[in-house]
Amino acid sequence: MPVRIATWNVNSIKVRLEHLIRWMDMAQIDAAVLQETKTVDDLFPRDALADAGLDAVILGQKTYNGVALVTRKSTVKTVENVVFNIPGYPDEQKRMIAADIEHTSGLRLRFAGVYVPNGTELGSSRYLYKLDWMSALAGWVQSEVRADAPLVLAGDFNVAPTDEDVWDPEGWKGRLLVTDPEREAYARIVSAGLVDTWTLGLHAPGTFSWWDYRQAGFEQNHGLRIDHILAAPSISSRISEVSIDTVPRAWEKPSDHAPVVAVIE
Repeated sequence: MPVRIATWNVNSIKVRLEHLIRWMDMAQIDAAVLQETKTVDDLFPRDALADAGLDAVILGQKTYNGVALVTRKSTVKTVENVVFNIPGYPDEQKRMIAADIEHTSGLRLRFAGVYVPNGTELGSSRYLYKLDWMSALAGWVQSEVRADAPLVLAGDFNVAPTDEDVWDPEGWKGRLLVTDPEREAYARIVSAGLVDTWTLGLHAPGTFSWWDYRQAGFEQNHGLRIDHILAAPSISSRISEVSIDTVPRAWEKPSDHAPVVAVIE
């Protein structure tokens, strides 16, 4: 039985709740990590998700950030050993969640979702925080890989790894999300022991995951690929499909991101 996992920056769970429920049913997603939920834990819509047959583990923050792991009750048996934020890295911002999940097929994953800092402005303290945060994440990945964890690390990395991931490489050259230090930090996370599943070549060409709301970015496909699914080799070798589902990006009042999906056999 194939297992369908996903990552989606929903850009507010309150605004996109119906989108999330509709899409997870439509795409038959078993487990998804969400970013930018933008709400505190007490106000997270657990009941509405439960009514739709979904469970959630959450790490919320008012107005900004916030991550969650949403699983389908009928296909995900257990969610255990939850970790909030990068262990050993002091941070008031809510940016990472990880848990062991077991699918009814018997597949076990260490599923982690991240919302990497944007960086705001080149050379700023927030840009340096982004690079430092990514370095800490690479260290955590390395420790998980050493422990032979069947790790899948997915989320909004706020980095377009190559020029192929940018609609206009020349126009974007030297700008935030594509600078050499950001790309090198991303490469270090991958080289800590993971496979960027996009490099498996199972996707449609010219596909992006984020489009600016302004200037008809989505309609013109002026986008970036900044949402990624990375996996330990033991998992990546079982992946039969990786895709970006642009359907919800075309709905009314969409997130500016589209979900990325991987199918594990």
